[in-house]
Amino acid sequence: MWKTIKRWYHQLGSPVYFYRFSSAVLPWLLPISVVLLGVGLAWGLAWAPVERYQGDSYRIIYIHVPASSGALMGYIAMGVAGLVALVWRMKMAEVMLKALAPFGAVLAAVSLVTGALWGKPTWGTYWQWDARMTSMLILLFLYLGIIALQSAIRDPRQAARAASLLAMVGVINVVIVKYSVEWLQTLHQGSTLKVVGESSIDAAMKWPLLISMLGLWLLYAANVLMRARTEVLNRERRAGWVRKLVSRPRGI
Repeated sequence: MWKTIKRWYHQLGSPVYFYRFSSAVLPWLLPISVVLLGVGLAWGLAWAPVERYQGDSYRIIYIHVPASSGALMGYIAMGVAGLVALVWRMKMAEVMLKALAPFGAVLAAVSLVTGALWGKPTWGTYWQWDARMTSMLILLFLYLGIIALQSAIRDPRQAARAASLLAMVGVINVVIVKYSVEWLQTLHQGSTLKVVGESSIDAAMKWPLLISMLGLWLLYAANVLMRARTEVLNRERRAGWVRKLVSRPRGI
């Protein structure tokens, strides 16, 4: 198994192999993600039962929770890509770091907006400077900082190194976002959806939430693959395989 993982690692580090791999995966990944996200949202927003204390206002979790989890997972992926880019100087890790940032920033912003909308009927205020809200805002700024670094530095390799350092340091904030409700007293309730152990959320509410989360994660992956493909073509535009690809007649 380790040999297989190692082989995939080296293969996906090749721009040519990655482009071919993404060409095979995207036609399936994108429609599956849209269908799953649509089913999860429709089920949660229209047919999930009403919550005992919050009424229908709780339904925003079917947008808020997937967006929040996607933003956190995306930043962890950027931290890993940054580590690989700095230690092993892998070009595809630099490409993935750049491709992960924009959609992750969008998800972080959606998380903050939906959290504020949920907070008004639940807590009586749109915003409170508690640990989770503040750390999530910092996460958005970290995403924007990485995007700004990559845009401001012209040399792609130097831009990748600077962004990699910021991504790796920012992973600490992801840990704070995740465990702030356990370490500190905040307005947020503890986690009701658990990977390990029994979840306290009702099954009729849990399954549409899980489907929405899976759909959004796959949509994030599809977005990253599309952005990475564009970046690969831009970086490898002088390579023979790219010239052959561009010059190939359409429909063939």
